[in-house]
Amino acid sequence: QVQLAESGGGSVQAGGSLRLSCAASGFTFGTYCMGWFRQVPGKEREWVAALNPLTASYARSMEGRFTVSKDIARRILYLEMNSLKPEDTAVYYCARASGLPCSEIGSDYPYWGQGTQVTVHS
Repeated sequence: QVQLAESGGGSVQAGGSLRLSCAASGFTFGTYCMGWFRQVPGKEREWVAALNPLTASYARSMEGRFTVSKDIARRILYLEMNSLKPEDTAVYYCARASGLPCSEIGSDYPYWGQGTQVTVHS
C-alpha cells in the first residue's frame, strides 16, 4: 500500500526558508517519479517540482529558489524552499507518479499525501 506523508510546513516571514519532507512507504522508492504540487483554496493545483531517479525539474517561478532531493535510504523526499514569497502560501503535496518520465500533470500522479500548509507573511 503506497503511503505518502508530508511534514515541515509552517509559518515564515517573506525571504525565509522552509524544508518540507515527504515520507514514503509501500513501493520501491527511487524508481518512480516523485513530484511536489501546491494548491491555494479556490485555485487550481499547481505543479512545483519533480524528481526522477537522475534529474530534477522545476516550475519556472520556483527555479533557483526551490530544490527537490531525496534520501533513498530513509525513503524521504525533500523540498527545500528559500527566498519565500507571500505568493508561495499554499498547501503543499507530494505525489508519486505512475512511473517515468516525470510529468507536470497532476492526473499522472495516482498517489498523494495529505498535504502540509505553508504560510509566508509579508
